[in-house]
Parts: sequence; structure tokens; C-alpha cells
Amino acid sequence: MHNHWRWGRGVLVALTCSFLAAPPAAGAQQAGRTATIGYLGSSSPSLESNVVEAFREGLRQLGYVEGRNLIIKYEWAEGQEERFPVLARELVRLKPDVIVTTGTPGTLAAKEATQSIPIVVAGAGDVVETGLVSSLAKPGGNVTGQSVLVPELAGKRLEFLKEAVPRLSRVAVFRNPANPITALAWKATEQAAKALDVKLQPVEARSPNDLERALASIKAARPGGLVVLPDRILLAYRASIVQFVTKNRLPGMFPYQEFAQEGGLMAYAPDYAGISRRAATYVDKILKGAKTGDLPVEQPTRFELVINMKSAKALGLNIPQSILIRADRVIQ
Repeated sequence: MHNHWRWGRGVLVALTCSFLAAPPAAGAQQAGRTATIGYLGSSSPSLESNVVEAFREGLRQLGYVEGRNLIIKYEWAEGQEERFPVLARELVRLKPDVIVTTGTPGTLAAKEATQSIPIVVAGAGDVVETGLVSSLAKPGGNVTGQSVLVPELAGKRLEFLKEAVPRLSRVAVFRNPANPITALAWKATEQAAKALDVKLQPVEARSPNDLERALASIKAARPGGLVVLPDRILLAYRASIVQFVTKNRLPGMFPYQEFAQEGGLMAYAPDYAGISRRAATYVDKILKGAKTGDLPVEQPTRFELVINMKSAKALGLNIPQSILIRADRVIQ
């Protein structure tokens, strides 16, 4: 299991080609000006290529061409949350026009590092509740973007899992208490559990070093299923977590589709690629002079239920038709 965890130095990739004085494509900001965007990611470029590609595609559609009128500088936390403050300060030192973030801890670190550089959130938990903005309609500060409704999603995840595994009576809940969103997700999961008559067993991991111990305690508790609460840092460890649920024959419900693609049973999540593509629109508006604090925060309306049938078969589960017809994607 150890082989999946390689802690590397955060990758700083400066996508700089020669800045030819070619005219910017239509729709880009004022002619001849090169925009610099700082991107603060949670895991690594290869583990989040889908969202990064969607963001870059969104920018291309708006007339931004990397190496001509756009530079993107990346910093990746490589799954280590405590590195966010340092990486955020490094990005601020580069004086980008806009910083793009994902997830709550990274966004909080960016806001801590700068009150003047505009920050666009490509999907974080409740941004009002965590103090990132003063209101959705008028964020007011230097942060805007897209906020994911954590409680509704968290309750729904447990409902879907119980529907897929009707005998389910005890569920382990994997959470990172260092992430401010966890408390909201946990409360909603508790409410759903009461209604569904399911007993919850919280298991905490605050850092990568806790992961092995947390997984061992889930195994010892012998629950009937596992629900993972949202924390984008976990994307870095999805191989280890999916390997664990597969080996221990645990039906798992995850907050990111990548887990189901990797072999977990189910995922219920916003369309993060769509959210990233939309983040490009915010960046464009800010580069054209819009005030960050005046751009309303949006809430994604598309959520995707993904079911991995190969995993269901391996677990000996017969997924009811009632849930299959609601699945947006079924992996055979």
C-alpha cells in the first residue's frame, strides 16, 4: 500500500512559451497584454487532469492562448494540506492577475495570503459558512466563484448507499476534521442516518500520516459500508482508499467521481469539470475589469451519480433498478 504515497516537492509549472507579439485571439483582454493566472491545486496534475483540462479549454474558448496572451503557473499541494499556506504565498509573490483555487482549505490559504489579488474558486464547500465571502449575491471581498452545497449532497450520499445496499445498518464515515467543510457534511450525514436507521462510525484522518491508521480502524470496526466526506486532498490517495475498500469488500460512497472510476462502488458529486470550465468565465470577467466582490457566487446545478457495476458484481450486490435509472453514468 505504501507505494501509492510519494510526497514530492510541489510542482511549479510555468507554461511559458515565447511571447510573440501576435495579436490576442478575439475576446481576450486588451491587445498585447499577457495575463498571468496562478493555479493552486490539491493533489497533482496527473490526478486532476480532467479539471485542469476543462479550465484550460474554457479559457481557450474565450480567446486565451497559452504562450501568446496567457501564462498559467501551477502549485500543487501533493495531498499535503499543511502546504497550502506556503504554496499560496509563493503564488502571491509571482503577482498573478488572478488566482484559481479548488476546495476550502486551499481557498482559505489563498485568502489569507492576499486580500488584493482576485481569487476564483473552482468549487469549494459553503463559501458563506466558511467566511470566504459575505454573501452569494455580493461576495464583497477578493473571492468569488462556485460554491457546492455540502449538506444536501452529504445526506443524499448516504441515502443512495442505503438504497444500493438495503441491509446496511452500520457505516464508517471517513472525515478530515481539519477541513471546515467536514462539520457541515457530518451534521447532514447524521441527520440522514437517523432517518434511515443507520449507525455511523466516524473515522478521522487529519494528514496523510493518519491514513493507514484510519483505514486499519475502519477494518477493525467491520462496518457494512463506507462513506467518505468531501476533502479534495483525498484525491491524492484515491488509489490507496479504493484498494482498501476492494480488498475488504466494502461498498463505498465517494464525494468525487474519480473514486468510482478507480473501482469504488459509487460516487455522487457535482460536475467538477463543468465547474472548472465555468471558472474560466469568472477569470475572463475579472481580466476585463469586473470587480471580484461584485460577481455573484454560483452554485452548480448538475450532480452526477456514478455506479461501478464491476465493483457491485465483485461485492455480490444486486443494484436495484430504482437507483440504476437515476445513475448518470454506469461503469460496466
